[in-house]
Amino acid sequence: MQVVTIFPDMVKTIAEYGVVGRAAERGILSLNCLNPRDYTTDAHRTVDARPYGGGPGMVMKYEPAAAALGAARAAIPSGSPVVCLTPQGAVFDQAMAKRFAGLPGMVFLAGRYEGIDERLLQSEVDEELSLGDFVLSGGEIAAMAVIDAVVRLLPGVLGDEDSAQQDSFMQGLLDHPHYTRPEEIDGQRVPEVLLSGDHARIEKWRYQQSLGRSFLRRPDLLEQLELNAEQRKLLDEFLNERETV
Repeated sequence: MQVVTIFPDMVKTIAEYGVVGRAAERGILSLNCLNPRDYTTDAHRTVDARPYGGGPGMVMKYEPAAAALGAARAAIPSGSPVVCLTPQGAVFDQAMAKRFAGLPGMVFLAGRYEGIDERLLQSEVDEELSLGDFVLSGGEIAAMAVIDAVVRLLPGVLGDEDSAQQDSFMQGLLDHPHYTRPEEIDGQRVPEVLLSGDHARIEKWRYQQSLGRSFLRRPDLLEQLELNAEQRKLLDEFLNERETV
């Protein structure tokens, strides 16, 4: 993966820790950062300028960023898209993460300032992504979030290959509750089903919890699914149980 950013040291830290760090150590992930300032031609290494038409802030210039993107594209396999992190982009989700994990590589453009010259987006960028309806100071944190989400889906990255398949959103639902030792804390006990050793029953309970949590916290997720009779039954049982508690 290649990242075009004016703060390369900030982005590089993601390859030093956790899952992404292990992927880098195992050679599954190759992360390289390119600074548009290295592709400038003036003494001040200028990468921004005042916007045409006036207004506050500065705008990322076309030429340095385009040159950095060209170098990034040349360093990875063909078929690797250029993705820009902007508030105007499509909202990133798990389905996108799975799609990106199947690509030969990716180039990320992390914007800064008030915005990016629109001509750069139109001519050099394949997709625009957003993390949601809020504003960050730049695209670096967003790029790091996308990289983390994608890398954990690559074969050989997680110690247990089933871990990624059980993550939130992999089945279009929120994750189920998790518990570990001890069995009781301040009167709160681990659900009996998880201590039963009955794996089929445990899986059913976990799926039911995912359905119920999604209904209560993210009903929009269920609106995207066509629940079958068994799923509706599980959800009804979950809701009825909450009413009797």
